[in-house]
Amino acid sequence: MEALIPVAPNPNIPMISPGDTVKVSIKVVEGERVRTQLFQGVVIRVKKGGVNASFTVRRISYGVGVERSFFFQSPSIEKVDVLRHGKVRRAKLYYLRGLTTKKARLKERRTKEEGAAK
Repeated sequence: MEALIPVAPNPNIPMISPGDTVKVSIKVVEGERVRTQLFQGVVIRVKKGGVNASFTVRRISYGVGVERSFFFQSPSIEKVDVLRHGKVRRAKLYYLRGLTTKKARLKERRTKEEGAAK
């Protein structure tokens, strides 16, 4: 099925992994107007699988947890900014759904570039 539909990957999406805090810019169409909407949160899941590859971002909005899934191939994603890399030991961070406030925070992972700069 994937061979029948050629889909180019979105070049505006960098390599992301679970635990990363990201800011996703999405094109939203309201009538004839097109505007950019931001969704910032923690990546709790990265699902691979070619055309169906996606990632799920979770944030707390007015005390309520909100999760949104985005396809890697989606043309409606303008860009994804990785704000920080979280230190995690799991591939799926579903346990964050039951945590609130300080308990839901992840430690920051130090990258090789940061270690070499200091």
